[in-house]
Amino acid sequence: MPRVRKGAARHQAKKRILKAVKGYRGTRGRLYRQAKEAVVRAAVNARIDRKRRKRDFRGLWIIRLSAACRQRGIRYSEFINGCKKANIQLNRKVLSEIAIADPKGFDAIVEAAGAAIA
Repeated sequence: MPRVRKGAARHQAKKRILKAVKGYRGTRGRLYRQAKEAVVRAAVNARIDRKRRKRDFRGLWIIRLSAACRQRGIRYSEFINGCKKANIQLNRKVLSEIAIADPKGFDAIVEAAGAAIA
């Protein structure tokens, strides 16, 4: 059996890694060994941040809703509790969009939530 040194495949693998780190600073963007580690770390962080993005958006929607509720004289927690009791099954994303785009519609939702609490 002849000895195989994996020449073409190894060259392609190195090219793929170095292409992936294009734009990285220092040795991480130039040298293969550091580039390989940088690609692995980048993939790990990308996965973590895909999860974190969902968390961040939920926080943004809650902040928007809290501000909109405060303008109407009700606390965010009371508003969400009232929505659950009034069987308003809109999620926080949709509620925040309504608060921005349709203030009168949001006023009606706040009234319904307030009535359910009282």
